[in-house]
Amino acid sequence: MVLIVSEDRFPSVMWWALLLFVIAAFTDFLDGYLARRWSVTTVMGAFLDSTADKLLVTGAFLALIRVGRASIWVALIIIVREFIVMALRGLAAIEGELVRPSIWGKLKATVQFIAIGFAIIRLGEPIGPLYFDEYLMWLAAAITLLSGWDYVSRFWATARRVDSTA
Repeated sequence: MVLIVSEDRFPSVMWWALLLFVIAAFTDFLDGYLARRWSVTTVMGAFLDSTADKLLVTGAFLALIRVGRASIWVALIIIVREFIVMALRGLAAIEGELVRPSIWGKLKATVQFIAIGFAIIRLGEPIGPLYFDEYLMWLAAAITLLSGWDYVSRFWATARRVDSTA
């Protein structure tokens, strides 16, 4: 965040911000991959991974909004979805249930990371009314909504199953 909002003082700082963001995003992918590969996944690990993901994306969005490179509406869609999913995960956990991540969640994270990366460095001129990264941001928002719908649907299926056994 500090690097992104320092753009006006240090011209090349956005490349450093991109590098740091890519490293953080890659380690997010790598730790999940290794945990699954080595069969050392835990509920706590999944929670911490998900929380770190949300903090990375939210922090980047806040900084990008500050410098005029992200839409507050895209950020709102993405952040609200994250809070809803976090709340539903908490409710499922109270019942001892786990709603596992889906391919939609992984696609959502990947597209968000790519869109944020392009927004950090913003290459080229607008294509029509928007920059390339802004189109990616709206795509990320759409996939985020689909991912959220998928998660809510699976949560309700789990909640109904728990209700019927109670």
